[in-house]
Amino acid sequence: MKLGPLMIDVEGLVLSDADIKRISHPLVGGLILFSRNYQDTAQLKTLTDAIRKIRGHDFLIAVDHEGGRVQRFREGFTAIPAMRKLGEIWDNDPKKANHLAFLIGQIIAIELRIFDIDFSFTPVLDIDYSESTVIRDRAFHGDIEAIKALASHLLEGLNEGGMHGVGKHFPGHGYIKADSHLSISEDTRTLDEIGSKDMSIFISLIKHGLNAVMPSHVLYSAADKDPAGFSQFWLKNQLREKAHFKGAIFSDDMSMKGAVLGGEMKDRIIKALEAGCDMVLLCNSPQLVDEVLLQLDWKMSSESIERLLKMKGFKEPHIALKTSQEKGFKGMTTQIMTM
Repeated sequence: MKLGPLMIDVEGLVLSDADIKRISHPLVGGLILFSRNYQDTAQLKTLTDAIRKIRGHDFLIAVDHEGGRVQRFREGFTAIPAMRKLGEIWDNDPKKANHLAFLIGQIIAIELRIFDIDFSFTPVLDIDYSESTVIRDRAFHGDIEAIKALASHLLEGLNEGGMHGVGKHFPGHGYIKADSHLSISEDTRTLDEIGSKDMSIFISLIKHGLNAVMPSHVLYSAADKDPAGFSQFWLKNQLREKAHFKGAIFSDDMSMKGAVLGGEMKDRIIKALEAGCDMVLLCNSPQLVDEVLLQLDWKMSSESIERLLKMKGFKEPHIALKTSQEKGFKGMTTQIMTM
């Protein structure tokens, strides 16, 4: 079964009949897991095995596993600190901070690959302007060069552990105070300012091999009339053409308040896909998922499918486990937990 353009979620610790029906739908190409889907490691393995049994290994399984307050799996996993902690270490010892960023990426990847999860939506590439209510300590730093260095080392660690990362939230969510989960968010800065600051981080990481990007639901009103995730200007002109980005584009969650400018749910999804997203997230709204699956008509391009398949985890779960044992996993986790 080929990949569809939707990434959805499931309701609990085990798959319900409704979950199975949704996952089986050809318009669905991926699934994102949340804290409500995690009880312990045995349950998680049973859940991901059940998902694979339905859709096989081309189907994408993802999670938000950044660290700090955005780490969906806790008990049985290494406690990853907020990325700002790396920025604080950077201020005194950049070499140490870079090393720790690499270890964090490696541990995130190895631990998730053990459970056959393909990737985490990380790293956050937003600048900490000390204003945002949603980014805050999720950002590495307020300094652009520190973010570039720490994020590139984290990506190298992810790759070493067997997965790719997703840079977010293009072209930059850190400047505004509003949380796009809860409200319509507008950034009034000029394109030149955004390009020379926030977007320069994404361009640098793309040159470093970043495989996927998630645009924000922020409206950058001086540059375009649509929020970035619905904007051909941002996704095709700036990201594809100007930044020469060849990887996958995942929308942010379409159920967020910041996405309402896209219209009704089906219209939002079509607009995001037409703007250039390869896969669109629709979370925490099972009834809306059912409605969209009845209404949506979308043919995936071969280019989108190819980009998305490159987001598959590329070390088998048993190899990830073996790697963790060989690389002194306990010692690595101790370094991180004593940060």
